[in-house]
Amino acid sequence: MTFATDRAAVGGRRVLHSIPAIVQITVTAVAAYAIAHFGLGHAQPLIAAIVAISALGFVRDARPVRVLETVVAMTLGIALAEVLLIVFGAGLVQYAVALALTLAVARFLTGNAAFAIAAAVQCSLVMLMPAPDGGPFVRTLDALVGGATALLATALVPRDPLRTARREGRRLLDEHVAVLGLLAESMRSGDALQAGRALERARATGPLVDAWRDAVESGTAIARVSPFLGRARFDLARQRDMVASLDLATRNLRVVARRAEWLLHDGGARPALADLDERIAVGIGFLADSLREVGSVTIARASFAEVLRHLDPERMLPQGPAADRVAAHAVRPYLVDLLTATGMPIDEARALLP
Repeated sequence: MTFATDRAAVGGRRVLHSIPAIVQITVTAVAAYAIAHFGLGHAQPLIAAIVAISALGFVRDARPVRVLETVVAMTLGIALAEVLLIVFGAGLVQYAVALALTLAVARFLTGNAAFAIAAAVQCSLVMLMPAPDGGPFVRTLDALVGGATALLATALVPRDPLRTARREGRRLLDEHVAVLGLLAESMRSGDALQAGRALERARATGPLVDAWRDAVESGTAIARVSPFLGRARFDLARQRDMVASLDLATRNLRVVARRAEWLLHDGGARPALADLDERIAVGIGFLADSLREVGSVTIARASFAEVLRHLDPERMLPQGPAADRVAAHAVRPYLVDLLTATGMPIDEARALLP
C-alpha cells in the first residue's frame, strides 16, 4: 500500500508540474488543426496537429530554437517524401529509398540524432498513409502550419519557465543540504559508511546542475520572445549567475565529501567539523529560499560570510591529526563558491578568508 501510495504521489506531482505544458500542447495542436482545416480547407490535416505536438513536447528545453529545429526536421521529412512519392510512386521499395535518403540528408545537415529521427518519422507517415485530397504538398503545407503555430505558442502560451527553473534550482540546493546533513551525522558519530553514502550522493549531483542550467537557458530564451514574461527576465538572469557558481560549489562539495569519507576510516568522531557542515547547510537553506524570496539571499550571504571569517583550520583544530585540518581547508573554496552564488564578487569572498 505504501509503495502504491508513493507511486501515486509521484505521478500526481508529475502531472501537476506538467499542467502548463499540457495546456500549451493542447491549445497549439487544436489551433493548428483548426487553421489547416477551416482556414485552408484541408479535410484531415493530421500532420498539422502532429507537428505541433512533436515540436513542443514535454522536454525541459522548450526554447524557440529547439522548437524550430524540430519543425524544420519534420517538414524536411515530409517534403522529401512527397517529392519522392510524386517521382517514383508508392511502394515498399520506394519507401525504403525515401527513408534512407531522408535519414542521410538529415544527418548531413546536423549532428542532432533527434532531428534525423523526427524527419524519418514524418517521411514514414507520408509514404505509408493514403494521400489526402488537395494535390501534392498538402501535407507539407500542414507541417508548416503546425510548425508556425508551435513557434507562436512558445511566445503567446508560455509554460512559466521561471517556475521550472526555480524547481530545478531547489532540487540541487536541497541535495547540497542533504549531503551536508549526512556528512554532519557521520562526523558526529565517526561513521565512515555514512560518509560514503554522502559521497555517493555528492557524485550524483551532476545531472541536477545540468537540469537547472538547461531550465534557466530555456526560460531565458522564451522570456526574450514572450510579451508576458518580462518580469521573469531579472530572476532568470540572477539564476544564470547562481548556476555558474553552484556548478563550481557542487564540484567542491564532492571534494569535501571525499575528504570526510577518507578521514573517518579511523572511526573517530569530529564534532567541530560536524558543526561546520550543519552551519553551512543552514545558509544553503536560505539560498534555496532566495529563488522565490530575493530577500533571503542577504541572510544566506551573511551566514556564509560569518562561517568563512572564522574558518581558520589551525585555530579551529589546534590538536589532533593534520588530516582534520586538511578536511577543514577543503571547505574554504566551497564556501567561497557559495558566497559568489549570493552575488558577492569573488575577490570580496576570498578577502574574508582568515
